[in-house]
Amino acid sequence: MNQLITGIHHVTAIAGSAQKNIDFYSGILGLRLVKKTVNFDAPEVYHFYYGDESGNPGSILTFFPYEGLVNGRHGKGMLNTTTFSVNLSSMDYWSERFKKLGIAFKKPVERFGEETVIYFEDTDGLGLEFVFNDRDQRPGYSNGIIPVEHSIKGFYNVEIWEEGYERTAGLLTEQLDHRLIGEKGNRFRFAATNTPGNYVDIICSPDSMKGLAGSGTVHHIAFATPNRETQLEMRLRIVKRMLNPTPVLDRNYFTSIYFREPGGVLFEVATSGPGFAIDEPKEHLGEALQLPKQFESQRTELEKILTPINFNPGEYQ
Repeated sequence: MNQLITGIHHVTAIAGSAQKNIDFYSGILGLRLVKKTVNFDAPEVYHFYYGDESGNPGSILTFFPYEGLVNGRHGKGMLNTTTFSVNLSSMDYWSERFKKLGIAFKKPVERFGEETVIYFEDTDGLGLEFVFNDRDQRPGYSNGIIPVEHSIKGFYNVEIWEEGYERTAGLLTEQLDHRLIGEKGNRFRFAATNTPGNYVDIICSPDSMKGLAGSGTVHHIAFATPNRETQLEMRLRIVKRMLNPTPVLDRNYFTSIYFREPGGVLFEVATSGPGFAIDEPKEHLGEALQLPKQFESQRTELEKILTPINFNPGEYQ
């Protein structure tokens, strides 16, 4: 069987304040805002994309900020933790930075014998981790706030809580080109490509409460496929699995199909291109509001509805 999935493309979450979201991810974490657009299904809501310098698959965390939305609840049937990869030598830097900026974090723990992990949350309570490691050879991106040697390289893994892992594991291994590469206790790690940024951890958590959508929760995870042809092949696999995927949808920067995995998490398969530089130059990514063609005629109205945002990097040095 041809490998159609190459790894994680992006993770999309829900926030409660556009300004606080910008401040946290660009200011505190130092990620690049690579695209400022709108939710294609609800254009009165922003859609922010953060990532590395170019917004490469495996680095992209995106948000729908609904102003004033109540918090959701972490639990089973959800992707509860999104994990970033940073250098092993950066632990002291980030610990001190979090203390300075009042970001609560848990004590470091070891995972799989080669990873040192700290858990923290954003201003909405979204579960995040840093994995300090020397395995990740991707370059970090610095927006002038975080020294490049301490900057985030992209994702390391994601963590999904399930009632039981077997059905989701079956989908990952039989249709989505993943294989089991590690397990310890109730944690099962899968990967399509055995490199940082592409690990999917399933936590078998039958005693957890069911997760509830809201601010501070993940909306969906997207897996990367090279192009439209491989995406259509993947869609056929999902149809045969009887998981009722959507038609292919145009998201400007990639095309997508969506379906729910057996445990309830919304999965997406997104093409690796054309990428984020199709409507603004790489050196100016994320600076202007970009609208898809179907909403361009509504620009004046949408700019009145969308909450004005500003960002001052100097506040987070």
